[in-house]
Amino acid sequence: MSPSHPRTPRQVINFSKQKGKEIIANFDGGLITSDAGIVWIAELDKKLGITEKFGNCFQDHRHQSYVDHSVHELLAQRLYGIILGYEDVNDHDKLRHDPALKIALEKLNELEDKKGWLAGKSTINRLEYCPETILDQKTSRYHKIEPNFEAIEKSFVEFFLESYKKPPLSIILDMDVTDDQVHGNQEGAFFNSYYHGVCYAPLYIFCGHHLLVAKLRSSNVDPADGALDELQRIIGLIREKWSETHILVRGDSAYAREEIFYFCENQPLVDYVIAMGTNGVIKLRADDVIEKAKHEYEKKTSSNN
Repeated sequence: MSPSHPRTPRQVINFSKQKGKEIIANFDGGLITSDAGIVWIAELDKKLGITEKFGNCFQDHRHQSYVDHSVHELLAQRLYGIILGYEDVNDHDKLRHDPALKIALEKLNELEDKKGWLAGKSTINRLEYCPETILDQKTSRYHKIEPNFEAIEKSFVEFFLESYKKPPLSIILDMDVTDDQVHGNQEGAFFNSYYHGVCYAPLYIFCGHHLLVAKLRSSNVDPADGALDELQRIIGLIREKWSETHILVRGDSAYAREEIFYFCENQPLVDYVIAMGTNGVIKLRADDVIEKAKHEYEKKTSSNN
């Protein structure tokens, strides 16, 4: 928060300066916010350039002389709101007045200025919603911000690659699906008996704590739907930078598909560990192999101890 008087308190937390003004946290009152932690998040974002990079994945067809909020600012405001727990766009009709969020978006000089209000729900909605019926954003009245989905998807992998100073010897790609419950008549949402509710079933691929793929899907599709395409895409991007890194693809029995096995087996330095659905025939035929694996594991464990 910004101090309301010049007296320096005993306990002060200093942030980086903006436009020659100090930003400090103290307990003297003044402009109050319950979301001051976003200032730290914003400084980390500026250092890593996350929202700036994603902002470059949009084409802005608006007439710039009428623009108050850049695509980067709209994107950062939306993401910061989600980080703070405000997942709905209409939350920003109140958040637009929040002093901490204004500081995070470098609107410090305009805290008392009505012109310095952040974007409201209608403006942010134009960033993230564009109906399929809008074929040309240039001529559309309300939907002039055009996302480049291919560039956005690629950015996730690029952030992952840039997080390493040098190529690792090996990495593990984990495929998984989860439920995204809905509570209305959202398009593409269906009842899923496994998740006991109406939901979406997005596909995720992680490498450690790095998110590489987030693909929204209806919940009435095969859990492996689109997984092969995403594996081919991200492994191709990884191979452009890391040609010698060993890649292990891992997943549960939902991904036990012949086309996924075939792809992995025909890629250099790519292996896979994918579960198979349990049944009596497989157990009987694999009994000797399982016992051999157990014996080798126990032998290796005892020798290491």
